[in-house]
Amino acid sequence: MYPEGVPCWIDVQLPDVEAGKRFYGELFGWTFKVAPGDGAHEVWAYLPEASPTSSDAPSDIAQGAPSDVPLAPVAALVPKPDGRMPTVWTPHFATPDAVALTARLRAAGGQVITTPTPVGDLGVAALATDPEGAVFGLWQAGTHPGFGRRHEPGTFAWAELYTRDTKAANTFYAHLFHDALFGPDADPDFGRAAVTEVFPAEMPPHFLVHFGTEDREAALGVVTRLGGRVQVPPFDTSYGNVAVVTDNQGASFALLQRRAGDDWREAPQEEGQKEQLPDDLRLEGDENREDEG
Repeated sequence: MYPEGVPCWIDVQLPDVEAGKRFYGELFGWTFKVAPGDGAHEVWAYLPEASPTSSDAPSDIAQGAPSDVPLAPVAALVPKPDGRMPTVWTPHFATPDAVALTARLRAAGGQVITTPTPVGDLGVAALATDPEGAVFGLWQAGTHPGFGRRHEPGTFAWAELYTRDTKAANTFYAHLFHDALFGPDADPDFGRAAVTEVFPAEMPPHFLVHFGTEDREAALGVVTRLGGRVQVPPFDTSYGNVAVVTDNQGASFALLQRRAGDDWREAPQEEGQKEQLPDDLRLEGDENREDEG
């Protein structure tokens, strides 16, 4: 099970799941199966459980694994129930108690879109927003703990929240997920940055899911060949080199190529402003928790 506050699952709502399977299957080497207990709607994406060890192991553009290799779930493709809803990748954060966490979330100024709902014996799901409206999911694991593989090529590598007020976001998420972000054993893969650093200022606050790649340029070539587009050309961040793209149905995501020795740090709130260090953010989170007590 993943500790509370750790991104443990991602899904994308698509108008055409079959087209999504073709796009992501070729880009990341994913194979697909109907989600457990879902009939014939949501599908899960898989990669081999073992870490790649040979030249024909999965890469950014792998064609799948031999049929006798056990598969690990890495993401879900979900049919969009309403055409007016956004086509978007959503991260889900782990929690041992979704009901208790949604209560804390409301108290901190967030909103609950979908109250905690059992998903068979897989777990309990909820959907929420932070005070600025960025949407994210919560997952209380049952038989499905979440990612079977992550932090590898073709799998979840990072979640970046683009927000207009990084200080407020730091306070909110430090309150909800303090130990995952700033605890003694924390190894965060969730950062916060100002909307205007990459996206137009008018874009609403949102999460951007990042997928790992070992060859960014090759992956970008596959994206464009499959009908996607490059939304933001490659740029350097504190956690690696990133390019923002969309798939052939308009869902945005990022390709992340790590550098040796990359480490997490908080991005500046705005150009020229002093960077907020993790110790500062820990104090903000602690103060908020003490105020509530």
